[in-house]
Amino acid sequence: MNFIAIDFETASGKRFSACSLALTVVRDSQITDQFYTLINPQTPFFWRNVQIHGIHEQDVANAPTFPAVWEHIHSFFTPEKLVVAHNANFDNSVLKNTLAHYNLAPAQYLTLDTLRTSQTLYPELTNHKLNTVADALQIELHHHHNALDDAQACANILLTQARQFGPQKLTPFIKPVH
Repeated sequence: MNFIAIDFETASGKRFSACSLALTVVRDSQITDQFYTLINPQTPFFWRNVQIHGIHEQDVANAPTFPAVWEHIHSFFTPEKLVVAHNANFDNSVLKNTLAHYNLAPAQYLTLDTLRTSQTLYPELTNHKLNTVADALQIELHHHHNALDDAQACANILLTQARQFGPQKLTPFIKPVH
């Protein structure tokens, strides 16, 4: 399997307020690379978001803005590339809204949501939050809501599902993003 697992954290409820981003690159079913950065969202932080992820406004004061980050990662978001996230609706929405906020062209790529695959493949779980699924599959998740740890856990969830059920069982979950 080849894919990129992505996770965003946001400064507020505004979907264009990305304040951290992580990518975990998987090639031939192995994690081969990782990328993590803080992002200056150029917008105020909401206390509840800070409480969840622990990133404060002063932490991102000297961080790059999203357009500078996008310059380095946009090649991962092409029509033939698979981008995976746990609760992909959120992460895809953050990417879409952040690109629009900065008047950058929309990204087109394939996506798969490990929240959805987990709901289908593990219906017995009490819930399908990232930490619950990771725990059930014995996947390390050191700091939930740290973008890098969450992206790694997401990648490992999909790799585990592919080993347990076969990649063909996951194919129906792949959808295009426009």
